[in-house]
Amino acid sequence: MDPIVQKAPKTSPLPTPVQLIEKTRDGVELKKDEVRALVRGLLSGELADYQMSAWLMAAYLNGLSDAEMVALTEAMLHSGEVLSMKSVRGAKIDKHSTGGVGDKVSLPLAPLVAAAGLFVPMISGRGLGHTGGTLDKLEAIPGYNTQLDKAQFEKIVSKVGCAIIGQTPRIAPADKKIYALRDVTGTVACRQLIVASILSKKLAAGLDGLVLDVKVGRGAFMVDKKSATALARSLVETSTALGTPATALLTNMDTPLGVTIGNALEVRESIEILKNEGPKDSRELTLRLGAEMLLMAGLAPSRAAAEKKLRDLLASGHALERFARMVEAQGGDPRIVDDLNRLPKAPHRSVLFAQQKGYVVDIEPRGLAEAALRLGAGRLRAEDRVEPSVGLELLVRPGDEVEKGTPLARIHARSASAARAQAELVRRSFSIARRPPQNITPLVLGTITGKGRPS
Repeated sequence: MDPIVQKAPKTSPLPTPVQLIEKTRDGVELKKDEVRALVRGLLSGELADYQMSAWLMAAYLNGLSDAEMVALTEAMLHSGEVLSMKSVRGAKIDKHSTGGVGDKVSLPLAPLVAAAGLFVPMISGRGLGHTGGTLDKLEAIPGYNTQLDKAQFEKIVSKVGCAIIGQTPRIAPADKKIYALRDVTGTVACRQLIVASILSKKLAAGLDGLVLDVKVGRGAFMVDKKSATALARSLVETSTALGTPATALLTNMDTPLGVTIGNALEVRESIEILKNEGPKDSRELTLRLGAEMLLMAGLAPSRAAAEKKLRDLLASGHALERFARMVEAQGGDPRIVDDLNRLPKAPHRSVLFAQQKGYVVDIEPRGLAEAALRLGAGRLRAEDRVEPSVGLELLVRPGDEVEKGTPLARIHARSASAARAQAELVRRSFSIARRPPQNITPLVLGTITGKGRPS
């Protein structure tokens, strides 16, 4: 009897790169293995940069389905190293912000929730466009090292409870290549591509949960609530689909957050928050995001109980102590918590004054961000060096009553001429009227939760 030969099942060959581009161009949904083939091909060199650029433009114009968005995120996530954090014995919860003017919340938030019993392995980025970057702020602290290897990162998270580092070359390398192409092809502002970029980096830290701060308004990338809600929902649903529970807050970015814009200045404000001081909005948003993290980890029975626990940790000094430990563990000078003068200080400071009596009815964030950027607080070109000491200090807030001559803002600059060059742009960002503003937009505009969690 002839032996029975079992034939291998027939499989269809994957489409060529050109065929994949054509399918997305024509609005045809790609299968999961086709999306993987795109990402693998880009990293191997089988897919040329110009071909990926063409596909990205097709995705930008036609959008991607939810299934394609999840598949792309997963492929980018597993294009590199995914950390296990095996030595960390507890809930690992991180937070991500989509970026806004004056948003320094990550700095006080990570040590605050770590003091409450969470572990926060935070992989952060640098400034993007008009928004500041967490890494740039931390590097204003003398000696602080944001470039740790995997073993160092895990050791500090396990010992201190939190560490904040930059993306390593081995974490989501596909994201680096794809983002570089998006940046030069006009395809950055695509919701599905934004989701894949954010989550491929964040989920690589081996998280048990993720809280997202999606900014809405003139100082954010998403200027209207509808687009921000769509982004928040996509982030939550994609993260959940990949096994990491997520919650997103929609938060107001129509005015700068807090009273400082610029790296060392924002570190100073962060320390003030950890001392249970600082501006009300920055402090309250830190508490609200921290409460969501505690709820996600099951460390509090309610939002009110979670916020009380965090307020107590601020009042007791435990959160500040945890921040000092994190700074020291990453090579920074922990003495800054007691002596803010150890932070970089700009050589020149000048004050702008109100030119009329009335009420501050608006502080426009983009103009202030542009001024801080031109002072050197961010990068106009990729190769630019960030000046840690420069920036802006806001001396009034919306709703404040002012007299002619009331100080509005303080410019921290390299020189008097640099300050003068930005003075008019800063001044124009403040609107003063005879009557106080009628409506102040709330700080938190809404919450998007995954399945099974109440809003």
